[in-house]
Amino acid sequence: MVTPSTPLPTLARATGDPAALTVDALVVAFQQNQTGGVPAAPGLAKKQAQALTAAAEAVGHTGKAGSTVRIPAPTGFKATSVVLAGIGDEAESDSAHLETLRRAAGTALRSLEKTDSVGLAFPVADSASAEAVATGALLGSYRYTAYLTDGTDKNPVSTLTLVAPTSAKAGLDRAATIAAASAGARDLVNQPPLDLFPASFAQAVVDQAGSGDLKKAKVTVEVLDEDTLRSRGFGGLIGVGGGSTRGPRLVKISYAPKKAATHLSLVGKGITFDSGGISLKPPAKMEEMKSDMAGAAAAAQSIFAIARLGLPVRVTAWLALAENMPSGSAQRPADVLRIYGGKTVEVTNTDAEGRLVLADALVAAQEESPDLIVDIATLTGAQVVALGLRTTGVMGTDDARNKLVLAAEASGEPMWPMPIPEEMIRSFDSNTADLTNAGGRSGGMLAAAAFLQEFVEDGVEWAHLDIAGPSFNGEGPHGYTGKGGTGVPVRTLVELAARLAGA
Repeated sequence: MVTPSTPLPTLARATGDPAALTVDALVVAFQQNQTGGVPAAPGLAKKQAQALTAAAEAVGHTGKAGSTVRIPAPTGFKATSVVLAGIGDEAESDSAHLETLRRAAGTALRSLEKTDSVGLAFPVADSASAEAVATGALLGSYRYTAYLTDGTDKNPVSTLTLVAPTSAKAGLDRAATIAAASAGARDLVNQPPLDLFPASFAQAVVDQAGSGDLKKAKVTVEVLDEDTLRSRGFGGLIGVGGGSTRGPRLVKISYAPKKAATHLSLVGKGITFDSGGISLKPPAKMEEMKSDMAGAAAAAQSIFAIARLGLPVRVTAWLALAENMPSGSAQRPADVLRIYGGKTVEVTNTDAEGRLVLADALVAAQEESPDLIVDIATLTGAQVVALGLRTTGVMGTDDARNKLVLAAEASGEPMWPMPIPEEMIRSFDSNTADLTNAGGRSGGMLAAAAFLQEFVEDGVEWAHLDIAGPSFNGEGPHGYTGKGGTGVPVRTLVELAARLAGA
């Protein structure tokens, strides 16, 4: 059984003087300037603004981006306390400004404990800035509490109230939907692999799609079990999942509104735990391999958000789910698998398993002739070496790659375009099969994309996202991101769908 964490806070909007909000904590944005920091909160009365400026000076708060300090509320405020949240100085671009707002709101919410109600007074002038502040605050309030015996006490906030104009309502609604989807992906990634395995993951998707709003949007789910996968020739999933007592699944989620003119296909890698198989991983940090299904989690939650937003774009998500374990029934180095569609692959490293299940799903996705295919995978350690822990690598056809980079910039999830050099595929030469599954060490992220490209037909628009680093935060919290699953790249995928729909 998959256990969700504590729900995100309820989001509300208020107008007028922020000092009039009766909340446990009022978060006020502070902008940095030459003399220190000044409140950047619309509607704040002059007397209250002066009181906050004096308080900031007293505690040395300059408004530097990412800084927070909590003080007792000065006279004239109905809140119990005030959090001064730094947003720095003028941003270089609109997208950078919005990300600054997200991070400031998220940092402030992460700092709060045992705080039931929070007000937000930020420079919100339109729907986009309202969405940014609300998204950051909601994700900053996220806590994974499902396995804590006193878990309900660990999530500090139940209500968030943002001071914003009426025109910001659409942004708040969108923020609530997208943040919930990101939190849903985080929940799946944070779930212990004892409880999250291919069948339980698939059932969780079926259950979620059958809930009221998604059922009304006519989101449908089809699950192919182990016997069906074997009979239909999904050799990658059968091979990778063969070492586990808990067999593989291929889950197809469909959302097809009547006015959709474009078809987007999302293919997610869903290795619910990756031991490496017979090519066993070293024990250090192996516990983080519960996150090897982050691509499938993002694909599922993205399509649910797209449906809830009612975007006029057809979306299909393919979740390739398997557990990669060593046992007497596990695939061996030198085994040859026949991928769905007929192409053969010699297994030379059982720890290069994600590309095998993705190959099956990519071929299946193309049978519907979508306009754009995006696969999402925690695919290579080389991604972390090349781009670090927070930047996703984007490869594929030029147009598809560019669309993802632009959507990522707008959503605040860093991505960087990378090539697929033609010589990379030579490292997958096999004397026995069409390909091997593991190439050379040089350019490992690019090589993995070259392997996947072999299962994408010429002329198909396709992008590959390697999220090995950005999908799981094993380091310290930052901005609106705590430790554990991050929800990357849900926000980018929803933004991509909105752009394809012209919304």
